Amino acid sequence: MRRAMASLAVLLCALTVTTACGSDSDGGSGGSTDPKVIKVTISGDSVTPNGERVDVAVGQEIQLDVTADEAGEIHVHSSPEQQLEYEAGTHTLTIQGIDKPGTVDVESHALDKVIVQLEVS
Repeated sequence: MRRAMASLAVLLCALTVTTACGSDSDGGSGGSTDPKVIKVTISGDSVTPNGERVDVAVGQEIQLDVTADEAGEIHVHSSPEQQLEYEAGTHTLTIQGIDKPGTVDVESHALDKVIVQLEVS
């Protein structure tokens, strides 16, 4: 009887550990549910960041916290493409989750500058 109880206890522990590990890697969505926040400053002809690569997960929402001295538009070269307009001041713009792995440029056509390159994986 003791052996049966000990075997059952070991089996239950093994199932608990296996189940816990399985839920962390379910579709890679463990930590990617929080939006990725990128601070963007546009002043005159300069933009910060300027072409940096930023890692994001497939499907992860991306928020651009934009501070700009005048109105403009940010173009996201995703599929489908996204165009985000902003006014002078500080605003939060949302890039909808990108569903394909790869590199996606986020740029200002008016300034002819790449703001960030999203490394989607």
